[in-house]
Amino acid sequence: MRHPPVRKTARVDRQELATRINDVCRLTGRFELRSGQISDQYFDKYLFEADPVLLAAVADQAARLVPEGTEVLAGLELGGVPVATALSLVTGIPVAFVRKAAKPYGTTKLAEGASVDGRRVLVVEDVITTGGQVVQSTDQLREQGAKVDQVLCVIDRSGGNHTALTEASLTLRCLFTAQDLTAPA
Repeated sequence: MRHPPVRKTARVDRQELATRINDVCRLTGRFELRSGQISDQYFDKYLFEADPVLLAAVADQAARLVPEGTEVLAGLELGGVPVATALSLVTGIPVAFVRKAAKPYGTTKLAEGASVDGRRVLVVEDVITTGGQVVQSTDQLREQGAKVDQVLCVIDRSGGNHTALTEASLTLRCLFTAQDLTAPA
């Protein structure tokens, strides 16, 4: 099977990217979120993560949010992995792929790829609602010696409630809030 030739991606401004992500990823209906909350809107992040042009544009914009001194990007299973990988290609910062739980076979590691021990790590997630998984994964990374105080996400659908992150001494940097992605009237 032949794949089309790789195309250079044109730089997309933030507002245009928000519109494109909204158009591609916002679904309406009745959805149960990981947090257990029920929502009439859902951002199917896999739709932008699977699109090389959109993912490249997300990484280009998100690279501006990476804190100075970041040594490792930690992509959380599953949606944070493609975002962190694309961000690594833009920034040149190595990536650790963080599982929800260490696998019981092979290397038995929680974080695969770049070492996090003693390094300044930026946790990367696709969508955050309550931050529960981010806090859990950050605690596990800290147990492995990672220095983590920042989180970067593509879509923050928390409505500004970052209580769990604040209590875990984490600062959130988000590319978009759910409100940013509201389709123009």
